[in-house]
Order: sequence, then structure tokens, then C-alpha cells
Amino acid sequence: MAEQQARLRGIRISYETFGEPGGVPLLLVFGLGGQMIWWPDEFCAALAERGFHVVRFDNRDSGRSEPMSGTARPVRSLLRVSRPPYTLEDLADDAVALLDHLGLASAHVVGISMGGMIAQVVAIRHPERVRSLTSIMSTTGRPTVGFPTRWAVLRSLGRPTPVDPQGYTAATLARLHQLKARAFPFDEEYAVRLLERTLARGLSAEGSARQLAAVLAAPDRTRALRRVDVPALVVHGTTDPLVHVSGGRATARALPRAELLLVRGMGHDLPLGAWPAILGGIVRTAVRAGETTVDTAPYVPPTERSASGVTAGRTPHGDTDEDRTRR
Repeated sequence: MAEQQARLRGIRISYETFGEPGGVPLLLVFGLGGQMIWWPDEFCAALAERGFHVVRFDNRDSGRSEPMSGTARPVRSLLRVSRPPYTLEDLADDAVALLDHLGLASAHVVGISMGGMIAQVVAIRHPERVRSLTSIMSTTGRPTVGFPTRWAVLRSLGRPTPVDPQGYTAATLARLHQLKARAFPFDEEYAVRLLERTLARGLSAEGSARQLAAVLAAPDRTRALRRVDVPALVVHGTTDPLVHVSGGRATARALPRAELLLVRGMGHDLPLGAWPAILGGIVRTAVRAGETTVDTAPYVPPTERSASGVTAGRTPHGDTDEDRTRR
């Protein structure tokens, strides 16, 4: 379906859906400074093919959703001496308002990075709206877990991202190279196309700073996550340089019904070669939540399907080596 906009809680939010409206509802929440298109179209289509009605959206202050106001002071927010312009709770309530707008009483909620934090807060604040929770390369908010492991990555977060096309593309490509999976070669051609689409939809360096302030001001969610009583999936790359794998492990320990899926060699990204494991985990978690209409057939990467004449697409790189544990 074409991109649409809705006025939610007084804020303009852009969203898009994939799959049949009568399918199993699934809400995708992206992370800091990213846009809904950073959930790859093919990834969303693969979920729709499995029977989900997929909803992705731009968080406030990103993409075509409404830019906010207020000056962010991320370091002061971290030190609790300055309140951020808005909080993760506000972002979570935006997501629930979108479900209201779409007439969805509940959904499977899948979040990545900051989006994983938002998804956790949705499950904490609005448990009746969440059928299952998937938290990808995220953390609990506890300072001793989920920390950056490379100084260059931490330093790059403190630099404003240029908003001119050439500067934005160069700076963001450099950052994506820092975050990429070690076991999966970086698809630079795809990344450049994605950044071109991102530029066309609008950028806000101030918006990213406000989102970062919301993340840094958030309290530790560990105790609250222990009360989340839905099937959960926690996905984390073992070589994530931005959110150390300890953040994923801590999230899985906190959630009573969590499965922990560690993808060896995956960084802070969503490489195509990891899709079979991640998509399979999302479907598996929905089945654990009682869904009986989703297709549980394994995801077949596009190039493997092209060999049988079905379709063609980008080449998956590397082998996914996964470790699964369930509580």
C-alpha cells in the first residue's frame, strides 16, 4: 500500500502497510535516526508472504513524520540534569496510537535498536496491545550492559550528521561500515540507494539528537520487563559494536518467555544473510503466541529462489550461524 499519513496525538505520523488487511497484525519499529524504509521492502514483503499484515512507520522527528521542537542535550539527559524534549514512553505511545488509527486491537511488535527499546516500552505500558515482542540488537537500559565496544563508533555518535546530500552520504556510509557485520560483506550499492531514498524523504539532525536524548534519559527497564508475559524473541549479533551482545543477553534474561537468538558475526545491521534466521524467529514467536494462520516455511533468499526461476534479487553473503536458547 502507498505511504499514508495520520494525525496521532496531535503529531503527523507517516506509515505504510504490506500484506492483506485481514492478516496477522505486525508492527515494525525502527531505531535512532532511521526511517521506516530502513526496514527493507523485501523483508516486509517476506513477512507479508507469511500471512502478516505488516505496518512500518516513521517515528516522530524522522522521515516524513512531523519534526518536533526543543533543544536536545543528550549528555545532560544521560546525567539526569536535563529533561529530553520527549521520552521513549512518548514514542511508544505514538506506536500504540497508530494501532488505534488502524483499528488494530493488538499486534506482534518488532523493534530494532532504539526501536527495540520502544517495543519493550509498548509491552510494559500497554501489555494488552502486544501479542508477542521481538527485540533486535537492543538492550534494557541498564548502564552496565549493551555499551559500545569501539571508540570510533562512540565518537561518531557525538558528531552531527551533515544534511547536505554529499556530506550525509559520505558520513552515513562511513558509519554503516563501522557498524556492519563481520561475517557478511557490506552491500554498498544497496546502501547508497537506501541513502538516496532517505535524503528524498527528509533529514533532521536535530531530530536525531532529540531521539538520542530520549534513549539516554530512559531508566533501566529490567524489573519492568520481568512482568511482560508474552512470547518474546531477542535477536543480537555477536559482534555488534554499538550495542554489546550483553544487552541482548540481559534483555532475554529479563523477559520470562524469551528465546535468545544470537547470530554469529552479525553487527549492528540487518544483513540479508541473517534474514532466514530472523524471519524464522519472528514466525516461530508468533506461533508460540497462538497464531495458526502464518506460514512457517523457511525463508529462501532471493538468489536461491532465482535458481528455480521464481525471482531474482540481491545476493545474501555469508553463512548464518545461530545460537538459540529459550526460557
